[in-house]
Formats: sequence, C-alpha cells, structure tokens
Amino acid sequence: MPQPSQAATVSGRIGILVLWLLHFLPLPLLAALGRGVGVLAYLFVAKRRRIAATNLSLCFPDMPAAQRSRLLRRHFQCFGRALVESSIAWWGSPQRLRRVIGIEGQEHVDALQGARFIALVPHFVGIELEGIRMALDYSGVAVYVRQRDPYVDAFLKGRRERFGSVRMIARQEGVKPILRALQSGQALQLSPDMDLGPKDAMFVPFFGVQAATVTALPRMARLAQARIVPLVIRQLEGGRGYVARFHPAWENYPSESLEEDTRRMNAFIEDRIREMPEQYLWTHRRFKTRPAGEASPYARR
Repeated sequence: MPQPSQAATVSGRIGILVLWLLHFLPLPLLAALGRGVGVLAYLFVAKRRRIAATNLSLCFPDMPAAQRSRLLRRHFQCFGRALVESSIAWWGSPQRLRRVIGIEGQEHVDALQGARFIALVPHFVGIELEGIRMALDYSGVAVYVRQRDPYVDAFLKGRRERFGSVRMIARQEGVKPILRALQSGQALQLSPDMDLGPKDAMFVPFFGVQAATVTALPRMARLAQARIVPLVIRQLEGGRGYVARFHPAWENYPSESLEEDTRRMNAFIEDRIREMPEQYLWTHRRFKTRPAGEASPYARR
C-alpha cells in the first residue's frame, strides 16, 4: 500500500482540529455548516463526485438524469452534515450523544433474550455516529478497514474505542479475535457492503449489477451461531439529529447457500437505500472489482 505523503498527514491533523472546534456548536448550526461543506465537496472534489455519479447511474438507470443529478447534490449535503456532526460522536458527552442519536426497535434485541447477535450496519452517512452511540449501550467489537494515513487511522480507532466498551478489530487480523469476542457474549458490528477486492468475496447482484461482496456475514453467523439484527441509521431533516433503528432478527439465516445468504444481505440493503437514497455512501467505488474481462465503470473516458 502506498505511504501517505507528509502533506496528507498535515491536512488530516488540521481537519481534526477544525472538527474539534466545531463540535462545541449547537446541532442546527452544525447541520447548516455541514450542508455547506457538502456543497463545496460537490463542487471541488471532482473524483468523488464522478464516483458517486457513476454509482447512481448504475444503480438507478431508469431514473431521469435531472433527478439523479439532484440526488447526487443532496447526497453530498448529507455526507457533509454527517462528517461535521461526527465531531459530536468523537468528543461530545454521553448525554449529548443520547440526545442527538435516538434508538428505535430495541424490542428486537430484547426479544433475543441475551443470545449473541451480529449487527448488520450498512454504510449510510451517519455510520460513524451510530457506532459510537451504540458503544454507550453495548459491549462488543466492530470490524474496520485501516486508513492510509496512520495519524487519521490512530485517531479514528481511539475515538471509536473512547468509552472502553468497544474494541475495533482490523479486517487484516482475521476471524479468531472476532469469534473469541462473540463467544464471550459480546455483540459484533459488521458493515460488509463495501468492495474490498476479490478475497473472501463473491459476485452477487447489487441493484442488478454484479458486485464483489464479502461473505463475512453468513460465514460469521454460522461459525458463531449468532443471529443477524440489522441496524440502520437515518439522518433527520432540519438539523434534528439521527435515529438508529434495529430491524427484526432474520429467520432461517444462514441457510445452506452462501450465495443466497449474500444475495439476501444485498437485497435488504437495497430496500433501505430506496427509503433514503441520498444517505447511502455513494462515494465508495462499490463496483471497482469486476468479473474477468469486464472494464471498470470508473475508468475515465
């Protein structure tokens, strides 16, 4: 992996300092600033704008171009808000976190009566706030992908573990520490809806497009004999914070078919995206790994 430049490390430190200063502001003002940051990102971060536009055209080919363009702009505003408001998750008090991020569907976890479970958490823009908010209520582990900039990587790991109830496990560490945590009664958060390359992945449809999808969710459910409880965070309009909602635990999962289980995961995420398409993380190259002989949709023409 290429080493980050000194300039990237310096910019990371400056960005973190700015966010620390911003976290003292009231939530409505943070939301307005975040939308402004999103507008600037849309205008000036051309690479991510192209990636998001490509993803939207692949996933919503029947949507009129003008509507997709509006959706793209709304997405960047939601993303900017989530970035700025993540400062509350990183430095805000537990009391403020509880006010900003509400919880719905707790009865679906209570119905498990203490059985071990895996929270399926798709990459919606508020995922950073969701993870740290849940650390107030649950002891567990979460799997993450290391950042290229070691300073930013260490910062994020430290902030996500700041309440002492959650341990972040890098994907590179393998399954053994994850299984040990589950077997000790801790919860596990998995977000397997990113293209991490062909390793431990299979091609299954995502909005009708073949997408390299990691099979960690059904494999971990089988190994740990754990239930799957989806957890989806929604950004509320008007600077009113977020709601993280537990969905009912999946029945008959995993099945005998790894492919069908992976398809089921993607189908569930598609349904949640249709409910709030502007809030999914479209700036990730979800379709960068292609079947043999197929060109990358992100190649510039």
